[in-house]
Amino acid sequence: MKMKRRIFSGAACDQIVYSVSDRVKEPKKAKPRIRFKNAEERAEHRRLIARRYHARLVNANYGPSSYYSTHTFDDEHEVHEFKDARAIRDEFYRQLKKRCPDAKINIYMGRGKSTHRIHFHMISDGIPEEAIKELWIWGSVKHCTHLRENCRYNGIDCGQDYTGLANYLFDHWTSEQGGRVRYKYSRKTIKMPDAEKPTECKVNYSPERPPVAPKGYRFLYVDYNHYGYMCFHYVKEVHKVRRNNRADE
Repeated sequence: MKMKRRIFSGAACDQIVYSVSDRVKEPKKAKPRIRFKNAEERAEHRRLIARRYHARLVNANYGPSSYYSTHTFDDEHEVHEFKDARAIRDEFYRQLKKRCPDAKINIYMGRGKSTHRIHFHMISDGIPEEAIKELWIWGSVKHCTHLRENCRYNGIDCGQDYTGLANYLFDHWTSEQGGRVRYKYSRKTIKMPDAEKPTECKVNYSPERPPVAPKGYRFLYVDYNHYGYMCFHYVKEVHKVRRNNRADE
C-alpha cells in the first residue's frame, strides 16, 4: 500500500510517497518498514532524515529578509579545538538573543578546506546587520547579506526554496566536532513546518510521474531510494511586483 503526505515549509512543499504493509489496520498511523543491510546503511538513512528535517526548518523560518553571514576568527582569538569554538558560539548566541529576544537563529561550525581554520556560518531573522557585526567581537564578519529572492541550484530555478543552502550548512558538520547536534538554533522562536495527515495514494506515482503540484506551486525535482521512498519537491511561485520609482502624478 502506498501513502502520501504533504509538508509545507515557507515557499517549499515536499510531497512524500512511501510504502506500508497491506496488513496494517490504520495506514494513516503506519510508518515505513525498512530493512537495512548493515549499521552504515542505517546510519546514512538517519542522516538523510535529519538533513531533510533541517532543510524544512530553514525553509519554514527564513526568507529574503533574513541574513546569511560568515564569522571568522582573527589571530588574537583564533581557536583550534571545536570545544573552545563551541563555548564562543554559545556566548555569541546568548548576546544575540539578549539584544533581540524574538530573533530566529541557526549557527553552524566548520573548518576551512584550505586554511583549516574554524569559522561559523549563521542564518538569522529579526537581527539588524549592525547588531550582527557589533556583537561578533572575535574577528571579522566576512559577509552579511540577505538570502536570495531567487535561488538556482544545479541549473534549476528553485525560487525561494533554500534547500541547497540548508544542505550546504548541514554538511559542515564533521565527526571532529563531536556531539550529536550538527547546529545550534533558537528552539523557542523557530516554527515547525506544516505537515498534513497522510492519505492513501489513488495513483501509482513514480519519479517520472509526480503528484500534481499544489495550486500556486511548480515541480522542481524528486529524491528517492530503493526502499520505495519518494520525496517530490515543489516551490511556490512568487510574482514580483514592479516598483514605479516615479511619483504618482
